[in-house]
Amino acid sequence: MSAEHILVLDDEPGITRLCERLLIRVGFKVTAFVKPLDALEFLRKMDIDLLLVDIRMPEMGGFEFIAEAMALQPNAAILIMTGFGTVETAIQALRQGVDGLILKPFEKGEELIQAVRQALADKQEKRDVARSQALRPLFDITESLLTETRFDRLVPLVLRAVMGHLHCENAAFYQMLPGEDTLKLIASNGIVLSEETWRDPRSILAQVDQERRAIIVSATGSSEDRFQEEIDRLGTSSAMCAPVSRQNVRGVLYAARQIGEPGFREVDWEMFLLLVRQAAIAMENAKLYAEVRDSLRQLEESQQALIHVEKMAAVGRMTASIAHEINNPLQAVQNCLHLASRNELDVHKRQEYLEMTKMELDRLMQTVQRMLELFRPSGLDPVQLDVGHLLRRVVELMSPQLEVRKIRVTLGISSKLPTIMAVGSQLQQVFINLILNAYDVMPDGGEIRVTARLAKNMVEMLFQDTGPGISPEYRNRIFEPFMSTKDKGIGLGLSVSYGIVIAHGGSLDLLPDRGTGACFRVLLPVGKDEKIT
Repeated sequence: MSAEHILVLDDEPGITRLCERLLIRVGFKVTAFVKPLDALEFLRKMDIDLLLVDIRMPEMGGFEFIAEAMALQPNAAILIMTGFGTVETAIQALRQGVDGLILKPFEKGEELIQAVRQALADKQEKRDVARSQALRPLFDITESLLTETRFDRLVPLVLRAVMGHLHCENAAFYQMLPGEDTLKLIASNGIVLSEETWRDPRSILAQVDQERRAIIVSATGSSEDRFQEEIDRLGTSSAMCAPVSRQNVRGVLYAARQIGEPGFREVDWEMFLLLVRQAAIAMENAKLYAEVRDSLRQLEESQQALIHVEKMAAVGRMTASIAHEINNPLQAVQNCLHLASRNELDVHKRQEYLEMTKMELDRLMQTVQRMLELFRPSGLDPVQLDVGHLLRRVVELMSPQLEVRKIRVTLGISSKLPTIMAVGSQLQQVFINLILNAYDVMPDGGEIRVTARLAKNMVEMLFQDTGPGISPEYRNRIFEPFMSTKDKGIGLGLSVSYGIVIAHGGSLDLLPDRGTGACFRVLLPVGKDEKIT
């Protein structure tokens, strides 16, 4: 770290030599002058950290010199020394932003050294406070810009931030849109550059866009004389333009002050460039969000299209199955009635045909009823239900039918099963359907194992048989309406059961790799008291 540089100015050579000797001895770098004009010339060329200056000098007053010195080097600390310390002097020093005051003559060198160090410390503290005050609104505006993810709403926010922080009423954003070769005005406020102006390749906007560099046109700042006439024609005194260049955003941000207002200064220029950088990041962020939204929208549209296709396919399969299931008994009814209407038939044969007609009509009504159960389930109120007791009752009711085929049922029901909120008649239908499925695939006998236990907050019931199982090509479709692997099956039992279990807030699925046969799992939640529809 280099030594801090101190400029000493006093019209008495003895004082300057004393200050120089004392300060160099403790590690400071010192440059001393006895003439104010020489000191000002030095300040135009070299940076210093502290100015130690006498108040009363014949060529120029100390406060007059301080004013010019602060304009040249605003970051330098100021320490004044005087042999005429008065209240008026102290007040004037405070008004000019002086960082310290020391009386001459110095009785001890430590007084001067201590005053210099204190002035440097005070100046640094002032700079830190000023930097914090300058950054706080910048952080606020950065947060507000980055939280706005829609480009059309973000650009007006950027313009308001520029006008607010730079105290100007004129701002605009010009963008190069895809497929175009000239900038287009996107949003503006106040006096802005006309379309004829920005389409001119020699204009300030075109130059900023082509050269990808910022330009300030101001009598008090870093100026570009060739654009001054363009700015004057607008009725503005100074203007700033900077490129907004990111991966998916290309444009120019413009700000201007009108004639009669002070021109932009270096501090305005720095703030403008900071705002442009933050605006560029926010704009790119908004563009990326727009791309994500478009991708999600396209994905949703694709998903909806796939769902629609699947629905239409399901409707097609269902329609074909319904037509098949209804057409068969209708044809049988038609044939039976035709045969029964023949005059030569005896009463016994005619009665036989009529009985066959009744059987086919019963089959048709059963198919329609199951369809109604699938598509219009009745709304019933659930009650506290002992699911273990219900399972035992279902098995008991079906035992005579199962014994005919020599099918053995093994129960493994936990004694710690909690009650559940359910519609008993509907769950009974589910259990009967699952047991009948196993019954149908084991014409030569076998075993059905029914277990029930508590699994976390769910009651888990397994129905596993020793039949041939379900072929892999059917496993993903077994819960579809009218999907059946049986020759005479309607294909509604599992579909209706699935709808009932889902309505109870549970799940019904086929567990793979559970040994021989098929294993269906029913999961039902514990402690729910809701309307089952």
